[in-house]
Amino acid sequence: MTKTHTRSVQLAKAGMVAALYVAFTLINPLSFGAVQLRFSELFNNLSIFNKRYIWAVTLGCAIANLQSPLGIIDVIFGTLGTLVMTSLSYWATRNIRSVPLKLTICVIICTLMSWSVALELHYVSDLPFWATYLSVGIGEFISMTLGAVLVYFLSKAIDLTE
Repeated sequence: MTKTHTRSVQLAKAGMVAALYVAFTLINPLSFGAVQLRFSELFNNLSIFNKRYIWAVTLGCAIANLQSPLGIIDVIFGTLGTLVMTSLSYWATRNIRSVPLKLTICVIICTLMSWSVALELHYVSDLPFWATYLSVGIGEFISMTLGAVLVYFLSKAIDLTE
């Protein structure tokens, strides 16, 4: 394969993940707000396999957040939160071989990092931080855990590192 072809394939894979993130977010009425169950967060699990997915999910988040009731604040800070949590997941798991352990670490990091969404909602919508952190964190945990199971089986069929 040529270098240009390889880059095109990588770009196509990233574009597909970004588009799926946007679609999963926008079809779900619980993607925004104090009680969130953003199923698109399942794609965060891909970040443990390849850095390309960090950028794909971050781009998808930025595009989806253009529809957020929080406006540009969510586009900037929500997207930044996604970039940080997926980057942390990648770096924390890069030397671990066990895919289930990597996915578990990713679920924990992304769930704990949902404080950034709670903080946004606290400052912009004047919602109580801790209650919002709990509700957003539960939704993140559910999405990430279901996603980890799906991504685990997907990784058995497809080499997600390539």
